[in-house]
Amino acid sequence: MPNTPLPRHPAPALTFPLLGGGTWSLAEQSPDSFTLVVFYRGLHCPVCKSYLQKMVKLRDEYGALGVEVVAVSMDGEARARTSRRDWELADLPLGYDLDAETARRWGLYLSEGIKDGEPERFSEPGLFLVRPDAEVYYAAINSAPWGRPHLASFVKAVKFITENDYPARGELPEGGR
Repeated sequence: MPNTPLPRHPAPALTFPLLGGGTWSLAEQSPDSFTLVVFYRGLHCPVCKSYLQKMVKLRDEYGALGVEVVAVSMDGEARARTSRRDWELADLPLGYDLDAETARRWGLYLSEGIKDGEPERFSEPGLFLVRPDAEVYYAAINSAPWGRPHLASFVKAVKFITENDYPARGELPEGGR
């Protein structure tokens, strides 16, 4: 079982290259409300394609709530470029070359490729809402491509959180009372 980052605790370090140049680092982010980190499986995943296309459509709504969005996978640069082009991801900040150790620190499940088109190893999806001070607010981790938070509903949840100063929940470590 992966170690899941806990709400109200510091997020693990996260740094990766971005398409278009430069390096993205969680430590350097300064959103008004949150950073929304979307870990996706990679180019081989049609569910990821649909999910990220929905994110592109909702990005302005998230932005209006002070949320900066980034997506990253273990794919290399060429596969990430193909995803951006073929999936029509516009200017969604898209990272690549996430390493397995970082994926594990974020509690992501790792899978071995089992069919043509899948990389040898890739991370399963995860979605994290991180406060400006790099403290985890919310974590959703999946062991398969299904069951991720519904992005349109999640916009409403973030609006509720920010308007009501709703506290993060799930902060107790395993076995905590």
